[in-house]
Amino acid sequence: QVQLVESGGGLVQAGGSLRLSCAASGSIFSINGMGWYRQAPGKQRELVAAITSGGSTNYATSVKGRFTISRDNAENTVYLQMNSLKPEDTAVYYCNADLSPFSGSGHYRYWGQGTQVTVSS
Repeated sequence: QVQLVESGGGLVQAGGSLRLSCAASGSIFSINGMGWYRQAPGKQRELVAAITSGGSTNYATSVKGRFTISRDNAENTVYLQMNSLKPEDTAVYYCNADLSPFSGSGHYRYWGQGTQVTVSS
């Protein structure tokens, strides 16, 4: 069984910073892409940032220059450093991982439970 556990959310004032972490554990053979999505009340879930196993990154336009995604392949962990936070960044943040649980199996997308980020003005 695979688990993704997020941490690091919370309440911060506008202009502040937070660092989210997401650790994958359980039956893991290999991990391809990892990423962060967010969902604000009444809105659809949207991609925030993604990173490949080789370290290539992709960001939503709204967070470019403020957020940085990184990963530790040895620890099966992905991070999201969020700087210059704005009230519109308020959302539940979810991590995901495209991983293969067993040798020879396909890759499947797994999700964390989400962590709340609230930015006050």
